Amino acid sequence: MNFPSLNSVEKVNVQQFQQDLLQWYKAEKRDLPWRKERDPYKIWVSEIMLQQTRVDTVIPYFERFIDQFPTIEALAAAEEDKVLKAWEGLGYYSRVRNLQAAAREVHERYGGKVPNTLKEISSLKGVGPYTSGAILSIAYGVPEPAVDGNVMRVLSRILSIWEDIAKPSSRKVFEEAVRQLISTEDPSSFNQALMELGALICTPSSPSCLLCPVREHCSAFHEGTINELPVKTKKKTMRHVHLAAAVVKTEKEEVIIQKRPPEGLLANLWEFPNTELSGMGNPRVELELFLKREYGLDVQLEAEPFAKIQHVFSHLTWDIDVYEGTVSSAIPKKENSRVVKTEEVEEYAFSVSHQKIWKKAKGR
Repeated sequence: MNFPSLNSVEKVNVQQFQQDLLQWYKAEKRDLPWRKERDPYKIWVSEIMLQQTRVDTVIPYFERFIDQFPTIEALAAAEEDKVLKAWEGLGYYSRVRNLQAAAREVHERYGGKVPNTLKEISSLKGVGPYTSGAILSIAYGVPEPAVDGNVMRVLSRILSIWEDIAKPSSRKVFEEAVRQLISTEDPSSFNQALMELGALICTPSSPSCLLCPVREHCSAFHEGTINELPVKTKKKTMRHVHLAAAVVKTEKEEVIIQKRPPEGLLANLWEFPNTELSGMGNPRVELELFLKREYGLDVQLEAEPFAKIQHVFSHLTWDIDVYEGTVSSAIPKKENSRVVKTEEVEEYAFSVSHQKIWKKAKGR
């Protein structure tokens, strides 16, 4: 593994690079709610939300979340169901579970103050190298690298780094590069500027090189290798799962919902009864048998699904056929299930796919 210190960083006028990058950032940076102050808690929340999620999507979630849980103490004391509801729709729910667990640790061990050392902050649940570097540099002005996908893309082009950014081991190369380039006087703006450059200018395809403030420092621009960098291997094949879900209503305007297990995918979120299909028989019949076996309910579902929902995760795709049925009364025997009034359904935190199911059901 060739660290950039052995080659391309030495070709960069570091002081001029910092000056060009920071001057551009201060003039062009987006007005984002978490940039209004250097509260480490708010920066922490924003960085966790921004993992796997676009900035435009995050802004209203961030504002609502901070409104509900304005401090570490508030988040630490909150009921998990309320925290999950506030996160509903952002996905990757383990992020917010880890955030709350870490907030409780900060509250108990550090008196509610986010640690300002790498060792302490890195020990918190869900806080990896990127998040710890982002909090330390942005909130506390510590010159630590914060290497995300944007930063790896920018630096692979500027410094002509041909390491595969999909490999975890490559992160060390880029962290070393940042350590050599970072402004020790303003690490907060420097790290944010690299991220901003990747988000706005040095994009994955069709980067706006003519608008780039550090074009003169960029090896890929001068060598004509912009479209070949970064090197990134393709993800593994997507797994497809075919499911059938039931919106089972009672004559009292109630509906059956169930809670997912406390571990694993979408842990502790609510959903409508559903089962993975075998592919061997009629989906409706399989679902009716499932409801009888798991819930003790004799439900005659409508002959055809009233909706077909697809939801794509990073590693698998759910294709869900959704049926509706009615029972005179329902006291499901299945653990972690309950019967709720239809007007109360939206008080529960559901995964995106099951939010779509309920929206379709209400619109019938």
